[in-house]
Amino acid sequence: MDRRGYQQYKQQSINSMTSGELLLMLYDELVKRAAMASLALDKEDYPQFEDCVDRCVNIVSYLDETLDRQYPISRDLSRMYEYFTYQLGRIRIGRNKRVLEELQPMLREMRDAFHTAEKNSGGKR
Repeated sequence: MDRRGYQQYKQQSINSMTSGELLLMLYDELVKRAAMASLALDKEDYPQFEDCVDRCVNIVSYLDETLDRQYPISRDLSRMYEYFTYQLGRIRIGRNKRVLEELQPMLREMRDAFHTAEKNSGGKR
């Protein structure tokens, strides 16, 4: 398979997404990586676990950095992202399955809330 063609296709797909679709893609990846971290922890695959948690931290950091601070809700979202980052640090350092299990539903709820908002907005750019 021509890797350049695939990379161009991927880039074109991303460039044609609405900001809401991109946000949902990030949240989907965040939820997926948290689930993968849980599975890796169960298998005692610590390098995979740490990689997944690090990826979660990177996604949350990106979400926080790209907030439009002119809206009041951005302050609340930033605090939520700060909490997620703190908890992910606890999870990584302590390989803490209990905290990970507490965090996962929150991540899914945030994703679902943004999904509902995207659906209600009609996918506007």
